[in-house]
Amino acid sequence: MKISIKYMFLCFMLGSCVLVKGQQKMAWDEAYREADAKIEQLTLDEKIHFMRGYSLFFFYGVPEKGIPYLYHSDATQGVNIRRNLPDTTMVHQLERSTAFPCPLMLAATFNPNLVRRYAMAVGEECRAGGIEVLLGPGVNMTRNSQCGRNFEYFGEDPYLSSVITEEYVRAIQSTGTAACLKHFICNETEFYRRRSNSVVDERALHEIYLPPFKAGIDAGAAYVMTSYNQLNGEWTGQNRYLLKELLREKMGFRGCVMSDWSSVYDTEKVVKNGVNTEMPGRKELFSEVKSLLAEGRITEKDIEQMIQPVIATGIAFGLYNREKYIPEWLNKYPQHEQTAYDVAAEGITLLSNNGILPLRTARKILLTGRFLHEVPRTGDNPAASAAVKGYNNVTLAKAMYDTYGDALTIVEQPTYEQLASADVVLVSAGTIDMESFERPFALPRQQEKLICMAVEANPNTIVLINSGSGVRMTGWSDKVAALIYGWYPGQNGMKAVTDVVSGKLTPSGKLPMTIEREFSDSPARNTMPVGAEFYHTAYRAYNEKLISVYDVNYDESVLVGYRWYDTKKIRPLYPFGYGLSYTTFSLSKPQIQIGHDFARVRIILANTGKREGSEVVQLYVSEKSPTVVRPEKELKAFRKVALEAGKKTLVEFELDLKDLAFWDTELHDWKVNPGEYIIKIGTSSADIACSLSWIVKE
Repeated sequence: MKISIKYMFLCFMLGSCVLVKGQQKMAWDEAYREADAKIEQLTLDEKIHFMRGYSLFFFYGVPEKGIPYLYHSDATQGVNIRRNLPDTTMVHQLERSTAFPCPLMLAATFNPNLVRRYAMAVGEECRAGGIEVLLGPGVNMTRNSQCGRNFEYFGEDPYLSSVITEEYVRAIQSTGTAACLKHFICNETEFYRRRSNSVVDERALHEIYLPPFKAGIDAGAAYVMTSYNQLNGEWTGQNRYLLKELLREKMGFRGCVMSDWSSVYDTEKVVKNGVNTEMPGRKELFSEVKSLLAEGRITEKDIEQMIQPVIATGIAFGLYNREKYIPEWLNKYPQHEQTAYDVAAEGITLLSNNGILPLRTARKILLTGRFLHEVPRTGDNPAASAAVKGYNNVTLAKAMYDTYGDALTIVEQPTYEQLASADVVLVSAGTIDMESFERPFALPRQQEKLICMAVEANPNTIVLINSGSGVRMTGWSDKVAALIYGWYPGQNGMKAVTDVVSGKLTPSGKLPMTIEREFSDSPARNTMPVGAEFYHTAYRAYNEKLISVYDVNYDESVLVGYRWYDTKKIRPLYPFGYGLSYTTFSLSKPQIQIGHDFARVRIILANTGKREGSEVVQLYVSEKSPTVVRPEKELKAFRKVALEAGKKTLVEFELDLKDLAFWDTELHDWKVNPGEYIIKIGTSSADIACSLSWIVKE
């Protein structure tokens, strides 16, 4: 059966009414009328200036005509304090900003309440620093473990990413900071990103890559940023189908579309095909527009239509007529530090534990490895979008010493004998990921060598991984006493790591992406050129403008992440949704109530262990006899529940027909086949405790 478009439209309209009251200051139609009135007051040259940015990170403005400049900033894991603006008079920069855990760690919490707190804290610091537009959240998929920006996104699953995106957008815009969804779309590789063509089929586009953007748009996101890559043969920032037909007409977006920085090339297409502002703007744009006007290839009306959403969005969200700064929100830093800690505390993911953890204070501990005296993050390059230094930074060495005191010995380059003589060895390892970069799947050689020496010398070796995505751990992960994934945990996240190690905290994070045994297990591996020689040649050739576009084939279609491993019967190292606790949980036999177009599932979760803890109950759905290739299971609901030892609680889920739908390439719409569907409930994609049947009739 085809999902009712009328029903979906009604839901969208009801949601829009709420958004106008809650986040927008003015309804779209009225904002567009006011924008037209302001555009009438502009000269042609002023209109052309609105087509591009100003001073790298501003929307152009004409303050004397009621249109002030608007400042953007990145805040992947905290507000990026831009020290490189050409015009330094435009904004009073923050003196400091909180370094939060990375978004992938936020996703590992599986906790929408923490998402709201996180986004509100970022929004408050934006308002304190005169930032009108946040260049985020990033909602691309974790498809390729080597992608240098995976840490900026919310994992591999479109449902999980959509839930987080919706909460993030609503929360940050409740502070008055406008959200910008990025990077639209299919921008899942960083290597060679300005010369890649993402070849994606219609089903994968709609089932995997569009849902988080749709969730953000339905939540009221003000802005969308296009990506660097081509999509099926055209640059996304000048792609008429993508921006005008799909984004505007079908997805209902009415805000402003900006290009990613220096990612568009054809001025005529830029004017006509749906982007509203070219960022930061080519120097030749002004002269090229004048030439196109003189040749009659574009008109002044085309320019007005292009820039209309830029001004209408500023009006709709009240960005033009408010105080630029809220200095009293600078007093909220202590609250923001607490939020950063709480996100790290719930995002830390325990992958293995032979019983060594929690670690009592009386044991002699040798601490060694990569991140001892620095906070793991993506580097201090201010030009990088995710750069944030934080304040009151807590290193692993400091946090561990504060807890274990003289029982802790820090040895940066230990010998075999030193490792063997310790009661416990804690090895810190990880990667520094960043945009424009893809790293090897393996850890750096010296880190791998240290881990292997430690596990050989001492069976009580604990490994802590801080990384922005999955890394190869095959060969030693089964030999460690415990394995902790700490992601990029923010300025005080190493305190949370130590609190997990000591048992002050019970770990509850879950993997928001699959960690494969070998990168060759992933379909993304088969379409990526690799090797140092190729990287060097391609980079040099790109700089010399000698190399053409190459295709990144999304051949796995809808089988991304755990969908691939389940369907192809490949066992990953650690599956999506996986994470251990210091306590144990059980799920009862579920009950199901089936209506005409819904199913309500109830199940009892019990804490059967000896200490408090939190568990994420995950609900997956599969079609028993599909008419097209469909995954073995797809996440459609989850609940994170905190329980004291010995306690139990009722967990309820409600599904409707859209949770069963697939994208039909003949209808070009969502479709639900009649027949049997299996509801699977468990604590990871690989740990399914029980199943139920739902029969959908014609």
